[in-house]
Amino acid sequence: MSWTSAEIENATLGRASAPFEVGGLSIDSRKLRPGDLYVAIKGENRDGHDFTAAAFKAKAGAALVSKKVEGGPTVAVANTQRALEDLACAARARSDAAIVAVTGSVGKTTTKEMLKLAFGALGPTHVSGASLNNHWGVPLSVAGLPRGAKFGVFEIGMNHFGEIRALVGFARPHVALITAVAPAHLEFFGTCEAIADAKSEIFEGIVPGGTAVLPADSPYVERLAARARQNHVTHILRFGSIPGCDGRLLAYEEAGEGARIKAEILGKPVDARIGAPGLHIASNALGALLTVAAAGGDVLNAAAALKEFTALKGRGARFAAGGIDVIDESYNANPTSMIAALALLAKATGRRIAVLGDMLEMGPESAALHAGLAPYLEAADLVFLCGPLMKSLWDAMPAKRRAAYAASSAELAPTVTAALQTGDTVLVKGSNGSRMSVIVEALKARGA
Repeated sequence: MSWTSAEIENATLGRASAPFEVGGLSIDSRKLRPGDLYVAIKGENRDGHDFTAAAFKAKAGAALVSKKVEGGPTVAVANTQRALEDLACAARARSDAAIVAVTGSVGKTTTKEMLKLAFGALGPTHVSGASLNNHWGVPLSVAGLPRGAKFGVFEIGMNHFGEIRALVGFARPHVALITAVAPAHLEFFGTCEAIADAKSEIFEGIVPGGTAVLPADSPYVERLAARARQNHVTHILRFGSIPGCDGRLLAYEEAGEGARIKAEILGKPVDARIGAPGLHIASNALGALLTVAAAGGDVLNAAAALKEFTALKGRGARFAAGGIDVIDESYNANPTSMIAALALLAKATGRRIAVLGDMLEMGPESAALHAGLAPYLEAADLVFLCGPLMKSLWDAMPAKRRAAYAASSAELAPTVTAALQTGDTVLVKGSNGSRMSVIVEALKARGA
């Protein structure tokens, strides 16, 4: 049981129609579990109150509403978004868990999933689901923090100044981890220094005596550290490959479908196997292990759990389709993550094929950033591109690597599938808005 009706009333100043207990929270009537509290959020395009009947049909335990509805127990509140935030504050206040908040331009969801495994090996752990990292996702995740959790891990995202500042107060972390600062959302920020400043808003929510965990290999690490100190965070740890790091990567070796790393975490030698390859994945693991140490966890047991990690759908997941190997990086893209994915493709056997879509929100330097990927395609045998922004890369590439260009992923998909041969390795990557998942689904259909 997560909440009683009386506790919800006290937290939200709402009024329950009847006594009840609920086990969790959901804002999606299609995804809630029996016994959950359905929170009827009013969004820009839809009003959650229109789906309360569906929620009760799915056996919701109760609904949090600001309008009169029928079908089951309710708590009536003035505003459901505010009430959800009230529940998050109340859940955090009653919890004795060690709390971690994660942000970064790249790798935050992957690192969060690693922390789920790492902390999960040490005790009951509550983690943000999927990419619940925005203005409703963070309070929803925190409000679902169980009473008995020993650890809580929350992902916080942003694409404008002030967004992390508004969200980190719900988590009030003991440890705040920044995975990386990269040229993502440049359209809104202009410079990577500005992105670093926006990410550093996470330090404003760290509890007294808490810890900031920073990427030592980033050119912005000292700026991040200065921002942490401005917020009176005195315990600052760094992870990376350079000497003097609190979490230092000593060796990396790919092994089968994963990799092995040797590291030193706060002076302790650690060997770990990770269930996915890539130096960027190893960096995420290093940050996760240093975070475990900062939270007082057993690093060796946490490291042993990382062998269960596998790359996530759209974030490096691999699958076989009709004699080809597919690397699915279709969820998001910026220059840093593109370069990391292309480095992974370069190590493949057989023909190496890159299928790339637009990197969005890159600002006025977008054309140059796309064209700048050309040197990193030297190991690719064929390159397929789609989207208006990728035309700059198409023009910058040697003709021998140009396979095909199209305006959209839907137009490009048939050309890609027709060109493939048994033994090929295909990387599919682009920003979510470029809809590269269309090509991933076409490859799956080809394999079927």
